Amino acid sequence: MKQPLGVILAGGQATRMGGGDKGLLPLGQGTLLSAVISRLAPQVAKLALNANGEAARFAGFDLPVLPDSIEGYAGPLAGVLAGLDWAAKQGAETIVTAAADTPFFPCDLVPHLLLASEGMAHPLVLAATPDAKRGTARHPTFGLWPVALRNDLRAALQGGLRKVVQWTDQHHGRIATFPDEAAFFNVNTPEDLAKAERMR
Repeated sequence: MKQPLGVILAGGQATRMGGGDKGLLPLGQGTLLSAVISRLAPQVAKLALNANGEAARFAGFDLPVLPDSIEGYAGPLAGVLAGLDWAAKQGAETIVTAAADTPFFPCDLVPHLLLASEGMAHPLVLAATPDAKRGTARHPTFGLWPVALRNDLRAALQGGLRKVVQWTDQHHGRIATFPDEAAFFNVNTPEDLAKAERMR
């Protein structure tokens, strides 16, 4: 399999942070988004950013900006679809997604996702971590997605489907389990941002 392309999902509405782009919030000497880029870029062949609205606000990152093609706020699956459509134009077979507000995800995210996909006709894998209550917690914005299923995903979104795991389960998606429960800590509130600063 060719090395996947990477797509950072930054299309969320950030309501608990007062709106705006969470990825542009400061973290250390950079931003949440720059931290995510530094982790994902070495693991993928090319990188793009899924975001809606004025693309110029991300000009400093020198990445293609991919808006959702589904009208209204359709959630992370719309960002996945935008990434798959972009990847199809590049001749790629798969993408790996990461969330713009989750700066400490594993530096071996992509190899583990690829390993979990071995033998699948359509590589479809979500990252997961141990969870004391549920046994396993899936992280639906971190996954490996096949370009071959992009039109199926488009039809599902147009039909009103919004839940990531509902669609991945329909296609017998797998999980790749990472041992560190804190690896996918994401910033939703000002308190979370302060915690992320301490975690650096």
